Amino acid sequence: MALVVQKYGGTSVGDLERIANVAKRVIRTKVAGNDVVVVLSAMSGETDRLIRLALQAAGEPNPREYDSLISTGEQVTVTLLAIMLNGMGFPAKSFLGFQVRVLTDQAFNKARIMSIDTERIRDGLNKGMIAVVAGFQGVDAENNITTLGRGGSDTSAVALAAALKADVCDIYTDVDGVYTTDPNICSNARRLDRITYDEMLEMARAGAKVLQPRSVELAKKFNVPVYVKSSFSDEGGTLVTREEKDMEKEVVAGVTYDRDQAKITIVHVPDRPGVAARLFTPLSEHNIIVDMIIQNASVQGHTDLTFTVSRKDLREATRIIADVVKEVGAEKLEIDDNVAKVSIIGVGMISHSGVAARMFDTLAREGINIMMISTSEIKVSCVVEAKYTELAVTVLHDAFRSDKES
Repeated sequence: MALVVQKYGGTSVGDLERIANVAKRVIRTKVAGNDVVVVLSAMSGETDRLIRLALQAAGEPNPREYDSLISTGEQVTVTLLAIMLNGMGFPAKSFLGFQVRVLTDQAFNKARIMSIDTERIRDGLNKGMIAVVAGFQGVDAENNITTLGRGGSDTSAVALAAALKADVCDIYTDVDGVYTTDPNICSNARRLDRITYDEMLEMARAGAKVLQPRSVELAKKFNVPVYVKSSFSDEGGTLVTREEKDMEKEVVAGVTYDRDQAKITIVHVPDRPGVAARLFTPLSEHNIIVDMIIQNASVQGHTDLTFTVSRKDLREATRIIADVVKEVGAEKLEIDDNVAKVSIIGVGMISHSGVAARMFDTLAREGINIMMISTSEIKVSCVVEAKYTELAVTVLHDAFRSDKES
């Protein structure tokens, strides 16, 4: 008998018919002799609808009340699935975040999981029940409802799998695995049978929407095997796992893009110790993630400093930075939200030279200007004009995957 955690996204539970299909898949896993914990997102579009309501009620909703509202979508799906499973003769019990006691910090809308009390879930499993848990939500030390940010149900599922020491965590979505790039852009994109945690983490951070980055971080930390599968087919699937000696190290495993980018430049910044900390500390205190940072060479004691944030954080980041810019004596702020990030990722980069040069040459031959560059051992990212996103992805995929797939 195995302990299996299954997570189903919003499209998988978009209506009663699809929830019934999920119920059949869950029952099949249970009948095979496994203990099953199911983690659900809200119905597709429901969280966005709740967000719109909150913004209509107030331009800047109170964060505590905002989380209480947008967490309600998951309550609907978990109770509906539990009702269906019970009606089909398979005992099931639904749990919300506070009932499991998914304890988080107090960063509303971006909360991080601190611990999970698995006692109630284990008690239900020991009684032969199927546990159906609301993803995306938790509770802080003061019993306020918190949410984990976009894609938070992935994080909920992997965190539960780690806490329960599950044998596997299956992430069911509307695609049948992880692809070399977005198949909606590149017709020759190919599904990967397996991918390392490090590659998947970089792909997720760089814009791939299949898994939430924090869920991959947890999977790697606790060595949770994650299988990305389709809710609508038994074909395909991609295993996300640790790197093994017999795994082929492709130079580039995938090409990703992220349109959720905005570029902020602080012009004529005094180049002295402590200024960078003074600029970025307030952003950190407001849980705003800064992605890429570039500082130009100092000229006569001043420099320009450019960084990127998520578009959804641009307004708040600009407000925070504007006050600090005046305090440190910088000249002005320049904002550009018409940008995108394209990235190439692969563990094979570590042992191959010239990968970055090939990427830059490929973009240059298409007349695509590079605004910013960021590198790691297994990733190279470039910020380009948003209008070139699809072209950049296509030519990079052709440049790095054609040999592999010919």
